[in-house]
Amino acid sequence: MDNIKQKSIYYKFGLYLLIIVLLNLIAINFFFRIDLTSNNLYSLSKASKQAVATLREPLTINVFFSKNLPAPYNTIESYLHDLLEAYALHANEYLSYRFFDVTAKEGDLSEQAEVNRSKAQDFGIYPVNVQKIEQDEAKLQRAYMGMVFIHGDIVEKIPAITSTQRLEYKITTTIQKMNNKISALLNLDGKIEVNLVKSSSLHEIAKQVGLEGLDGLRNRINEIVSELNTKLYGQLTFQYLDPSKEQVSEEDLNKFQRFMLQWPEIEGSEGQMIKAGEGMLALGVEYKDRSIERSLLDRSLNLTSQGLQEQFSVIEEDTIRTFIEENVDNVINIHEEIGYLTSHSTLNLSYSLPPQLQGMQQQQGSLNNFNSLIGENNTINRVDLNEDEIPESIDTLIIAGPRESFSDWDLFQIDQFLMKGKSLALFIDSFNEVQQSQNQMYGMGQSMYMPINTGLGKLLDHYGINVQKAYILDESCYVSRDQRMGETPIYFAPLIKNENINHGLDFLKNIKEIIMVQVSPLSSDAKELKKKEISLKTLMSSSKNSWTMSGQINLNPMLLRPPADTDEMKSFPLAYLAEGTFTSYFADKEIPEKPVQEPEDSEEEQDTDPEGTSSEEQSEQAPIQSERGIITSGRPGKIFLVGSAEILKDNLLDENGESPNAQFILNVIDYLNNKEGIAVMRSKNQRFNPLKDTRPITRSLVKVINIGGLPALFILIGIFVWVKRKARRKMIKNTFVK
Repeated sequence: MDNIKQKSIYYKFGLYLLIIVLLNLIAINFFFRIDLTSNNLYSLSKASKQAVATLREPLTINVFFSKNLPAPYNTIESYLHDLLEAYALHANEYLSYRFFDVTAKEGDLSEQAEVNRSKAQDFGIYPVNVQKIEQDEAKLQRAYMGMVFIHGDIVEKIPAITSTQRLEYKITTTIQKMNNKISALLNLDGKIEVNLVKSSSLHEIAKQVGLEGLDGLRNRINEIVSELNTKLYGQLTFQYLDPSKEQVSEEDLNKFQRFMLQWPEIEGSEGQMIKAGEGMLALGVEYKDRSIERSLLDRSLNLTSQGLQEQFSVIEEDTIRTFIEENVDNVINIHEEIGYLTSHSTLNLSYSLPPQLQGMQQQQGSLNNFNSLIGENNTINRVDLNEDEIPESIDTLIIAGPRESFSDWDLFQIDQFLMKGKSLALFIDSFNEVQQSQNQMYGMGQSMYMPINTGLGKLLDHYGINVQKAYILDESCYVSRDQRMGETPIYFAPLIKNENINHGLDFLKNIKEIIMVQVSPLSSDAKELKKKEISLKTLMSSSKNSWTMSGQINLNPMLLRPPADTDEMKSFPLAYLAEGTFTSYFADKEIPEKPVQEPEDSEEEQDTDPEGTSSEEQSEQAPIQSERGIITSGRPGKIFLVGSAEILKDNLLDENGESPNAQFILNVIDYLNNKEGIAVMRSKNQRFNPLKDTRPITRSLVKVINIGGLPALFILIGIFVWVKRKARRKMIKNTFVK
């Protein structure tokens, strides 16, 4: 009997062991995990799954990451490993990844690690400096923290991964970019031209300015182009232009004129006279009507025997290679296009200073950060309504801070663009700030705020929304802190808190705080919107302690005070998103006439052609006249409206796109451009989580509980236990002691 019982134990053990093995085998093939984080930080977004699911050729990811890094870098590798494993799971076996060991062990670099480091540098991955604390001292450590993507003949890289912030976004957009690039290269109608413009006249003054590297430059760039052709499916062609010797067309040279160097007659190093002349050294990448150029010369001031002199040198070959490779993407337009209105005195996308002065002076009101952030994964198409109509290739048009009036023809273009099911992003300023003479007493300039009337208002009124001629002032605002002045609330810079942001939209769920500047309240016609079945969402609002300023505007922080009557305070909508099938403003109107450009020729020359026929006779003789219809009600479109263009400026958008303001703007643009998945993924790692505001009495109560409440609670528990024990002893004594 005991023998049977013992055998039964062995059978059960074997059965349990077999079940465990089978469960592990099943788990290998049917892997799953549960992400309990609120933002699903450790799960792939829908956009990432779609990006790898569409792969039709193998994608290889090589990761070069040093081990034993100090905090906070020591967790990046494990996070990256888990992330790539999730990508591979959804890639249908088209994605593989490998981590290369580049770490020196016990101070010595192994042969394999040295080979791996060499491979990393061949891909353009170089070590970066990270700070570590060792024996109470801050030291720098060199570490490899990059990854390379190889898809067909296309190679892309992320050279430095110093944070897990936006890492999934960077990987997914890189994969999408490679997919788009392969398709674009294989479907090109013609070749991509790499143009080297080198004036032979530069050789005459090369010794005088210390210019080296001119000899053989043509062959070196030709070799670079040939090398890149192996990666770009042979779509590059090289062209050499010498303005000093060859007959180069003016059209070809116009793009490079800003790089022209001029010199007076000077005496050479051997006593000979060198004639005054000019020359240029530049490189351009061009495809059809798109081209990007740069100078191949670096300038520097060096101390010589004759004092400080300007010296020149040819830029390094790696810089030339990178310039060609990166700008191939721009000229073949692998990204989706976004339109930006440049006419009607809108805000400038970039510096208006000459290239040599850029970076030396920060221009007020520039949109450089906005330009670079939007341009990361989009092609910005500059639209000038004074010259052309809105291109059909763009799905979203951005209008930022226009100052000039729109003609009826311009409004017709914008209206019909929306009727085609496209999107408008409108950043509308209500006032134009005009600087006045300085105040003699305070030494500061006073500003006048003149209302701006561009004509867009009547278009927006028809759609059921508009911007009011006022500024929002809010007690919930940015506070300036100064040692002399103390804390000064800037009421015209409202701080939009978490509770006033619409988290019902997925791309706004993780945006917890936004700062606005000189923003106007919005208004809407609820009946008109309901009648037209237009969905209107308020994306953010001011706090309930806000009020408006209109008429005589004065934004001097020292003179601003909240109104004495709190009944004037309430919450105001600051950003709208309207979606639906809009009806045209011109549905019951005649098509506006296109403004006629003023010809440069005289009136007599305009009235007759070379044959002597007058313009009136020509119009009468024309057998065919084009007639353009109006789209009265088109496809569903979108309008984003905010009463300020200040939100786009560099002082409110960080250059890395990680702040809540930058995330908000980028997510809105992506949503309008039908890339909601990318917008949701971008803000998933937004970790700015401000504490909820509480009243002073609540904060005081919490402090009292934390300081005195917990000790008092322990004392009460102790008293309770003491009383219980005393009662128990008394009960025992009464039971056994008679």
